[in-house]
Amino acid sequence: MRQSQLFTKTRREAPKDEVAKNAQLLIRGGYIHKEMAGVYVLLPLGLRVFNKIVGIIREEMDAIGGQELVMTALQQKETWEPTNQWSDKEVDVWFKTNLKNGTELGLAVTHEAALTKLMKDFISSHRDLPSYIYQFQTKFRNETRAKSGIMRTREFVMKDLYSFSRNEQEHSVFYEKATQAYCKVFNRVGLGDKTYLTYASGGMFSKYSHEFQTITDAGEDIIYIPKNIYGIGLSGVSPTSAAVNKEIFTSDIKKELGIEGDFEEKKSVEVGNIFTLGTRFSKALGLTFKNEEGATEDVFMGSYGIGPARLMGTIVEVLSDEKGIVWPVSVAPFQIHLLNLSIDDEEVNTLAETLFYELEQKGIEVLYDDRSGVSAGEKFNDSDLLGIPTRIVISKKTLASGMYETKTRKDGVVLMQTKEALLG
Repeated sequence: MRQSQLFTKTRREAPKDEVAKNAQLLIRGGYIHKEMAGVYVLLPLGLRVFNKIVGIIREEMDAIGGQELVMTALQQKETWEPTNQWSDKEVDVWFKTNLKNGTELGLAVTHEAALTKLMKDFISSHRDLPSYIYQFQTKFRNETRAKSGIMRTREFVMKDLYSFSRNEQEHSVFYEKATQAYCKVFNRVGLGDKTYLTYASGGMFSKYSHEFQTITDAGEDIIYIPKNIYGIGLSGVSPTSAAVNKEIFTSDIKKELGIEGDFEEKKSVEVGNIFTLGTRFSKALGLTFKNEEGATEDVFMGSYGIGPARLMGTIVEVLSDEKGIVWPVSVAPFQIHLLNLSIDDEEVNTLAETLFYELEQKGIEVLYDDRSGVSAGEKFNDSDLLGIPTRIVISKKTLASGMYETKTRKDGVVLMQTKEALLG
C-alpha cells in the first residue's frame, strides 16, 4: 500500500468530544471514523487490524471443532418470548422496529435463543451431538452510555460460539477446551501477561461464569487478583488460579473457590466471557435429542463470546505510548513502514521503489510512505502514531552508507541492515 494513495490522513488532534484514549489514537491515525456516540466506521487501516484479530480468533475456534455460520441480525419476537428476553424489563438494550405490516422485530442483542431454535432442525439424536457453532456477526445494543471508544459501542461485531452437548460432563470437557483456546487468543494478540481468567456471576444461567479481564485504567470493572499469579501467560491457566470480579467478591470467596493467598485490586476491561447455559434455552424452545436408550433429553448448552473491535481498542489502551499506537506484529495492519525521506531524489526514489517491490514479492506487508511535500519530522511522527512494528528509512544519508536504517516501534532498537538481511 502506498501511503500517498490512502484516502485517510493522520490528524494532530482527536475530536474534542472523544475521551477514550483508544478512540483518540485510532481516529488520529486514520484507523476509524466516529459516526456518532458509540458508533464507529472501520477505515482501511482499521479494517486490516480488525481482520487480523478475527483471523486469530477463527483459527482457535476451528481448532477446537467450531463450525462457522452467519445468522440474521433481524430477530423475531416469538423467538425470544419463551425465555422472557423480549421483555424490556429483562433485556433493556433492545433496538426494536416494525415491518410495514406491523410485525415487531428486534436487532440482535445476542443469539442464544435464535441458534437454539435453528438447531431444532439439525439435532434429534445423540448421534448429532456434540456440536459447536460460531459466527462473527453484528450485534446492536441500546447502551445508555458509550464513552469507552470502540470498547463499548451500540453497533459491533461479536464472535459468539455456542456448544450443544449430551450432558454436563460432555459440556465440561469442551468448556475447558474453550478456556484454553481463549488463552491462546489473548496470548497471540499480545495481551496474555495482562489478561486474567476471572470468576464472575453466572446470572440467570449458573452460579459462576468466567470472564477474561485485561488490566487497564480505562476499564469499567474491578477485579481482585491473587498476588501469586501474573496473567494467563504462555502456558495457559486453570480456573483454580483465577481472579475474582468485584461483583461476587466476598470474605468467603477464597474458601469456596479454593484460591489461596492475598488479593490486589485492579481496574480492568472484559475482553471475553464463557457461560454454562445448561438447559435453560433448550427447555424453553424444545431442543431435545433421543439418547442411546431412546429416551428424550434436553440438550446441554454453553456460550462463549469475544468482541474483536473491543479487543482492538484494548490493545491500543494497554500497549500504546506517548507517541502513539504500538501494534503487536500479529495484528498490525502492515509489518513494515517504509519511509522515503528523499522522494524527489531520483536515485533514492529508485532504491525505495525497488525495495518496496521486493518486500511485497516476499509476501511482507508494507506501507510505503511515498508522500511528497511532507517533512521528515512529519513522516517520523506519523510512523510513531500508526504503530507499525518495524520502520525502514531510506534517504540520501542511508544511500551513501549502502545500508538501510531500521527501527522497531516497540522498543526503539535502531539497526543498519543490508538489503539481503531485510529480505531474509
